[in-house]
Amino acid sequence: MPAKYFKLIAENRKARFDYTILETAKAGLVLEGSEVKSIRLGRVNLKDSFARVIKDEVWLCNMHVTPYGASGLDPMRPRKVLLKKREQVKLVGKAAEKGLTIVPLKIFFDGNWAKVEIGLAKAKRKYEKRDAIRRTEDKREIERAFKGQTNER
Repeated sequence: MPAKYFKLIAENRKARFDYTILETAKAGLVLEGSEVKSIRLGRVNLKDSFARVIKDEVWLCNMHVTPYGASGLDPMRPRKVLLKKREQVKLVGKAAEKGLTIVPLKIFFDGNWAKVEIGLAKAKRKYEKRDAIRRTEDKREIERAFKGQTNER
């Protein structure tokens, strides 16, 4: 039996900037064959995508998958997220709390299966975003300052 492989296709870095991620879960996706081919080629965009709960099911909305070939599928159609029942109940219950949302963080292949890492997130305020930018800039300046120095004695 061949060993499983993990191949990262796309990452939603904007979600980590806009939200504080409280929990993550790995889930499957319901896709058409041509969508799987397109995702394998990396033609997917997670920016501005989110998950919505419809009739006790989690659906991924605003995820753009560029059509492969002449497939007549809508690139922005909602896609069903496959979770274990216990995970789904827990995630939906917490998402119903004030200010929490479900966002996709990564799309990857686990073996032959397309998976999505979804996160339960709380929106950051503007001052929190500014503080995060300030910290990363300070860290870069410190690294630049130490880059030219050597430990000679």
